[in-house]
Amino acid sequence: MNSCEYSFRKLLWQRCVIIVLFLTGIIYARGQEIKLQNRPYMDLRTFHYGFMIGLHEESLHLKNNGLIDPQTGSQWLACNDRYDPGFTVGILGEWRLDKYFSLRILPTMFFGSKHVTFRDQKTGNKQYQDIKSTYIALPADIKFSAPRFNNYRPYFLTGIDLMYDLTTRDNGNLKLKPFNSFFEVGFGCDYYLPFFKLIPELKFCFGLNNILEKDRRDLQDKTKNIFTQSIDNAHTNMIVLTLYFE
Repeated sequence: MNSCEYSFRKLLWQRCVIIVLFLTGIIYARGQEIKLQNRPYMDLRTFHYGFMIGLHEESLHLKNNGLIDPQTGSQWLACNDRYDPGFTVGILGEWRLDKYFSLRILPTMFFGSKHVTFRDQKTGNKQYQDIKSTYIALPADIKFSAPRFNNYRPYFLTGIDLMYDLTTRDNGNLKLKPFNSFFEVGFGCDYYLPFFKLIPELKFCFGLNNILEKDRRDLQDKTKNIFTQSIDNAHTNMIVLTLYFE
């Protein structure tokens, strides 16, 4: 396991522990006695609508193959060594299937970037690339909710997310394909307030397809092709922290 992959997994677990402790603490502190329920019939509706805002972090997992340039002897290794926060906005449509299950469709836009460092193992020289992304996404998730207690209702979810990047660019060291797909898992909690429902959620998205563009006809400087040739595949992972308002 390389250091970049370890960093992402460590980051994932840190975010997971923080949100679990946060939700558990609030529910325990406020859920010890029966209280008047806010909006008691809200979950009986067949359809729910709302909007969402949030933050996310993208991780680009690169599989280096150790290729040595036969002309220069250089061996370039690439790593996504920094995680920059991005912004998320979208709308929520939820269809109640039964008492505990529902289907959610979430047209979303993700604005973010991925920072990649290339290091020549022979000379120690480094090059950098910021890969900006603007994703249009259409997640479809199955949500399983626990029974409501007072004004709190925790839930888990899983689903598939399809994304299309509007900002893929030519002539960079690496070029990524615009289409991406993810497997999603996450959890959150419905908070029933007097006038609306607030839903904090933490979701983990794991890229399913290789998004590295190997055909680099776009390159004007053909010497840059060594960076693409040195990598076998690239997958994107994301951690998404969202607030929903219904």
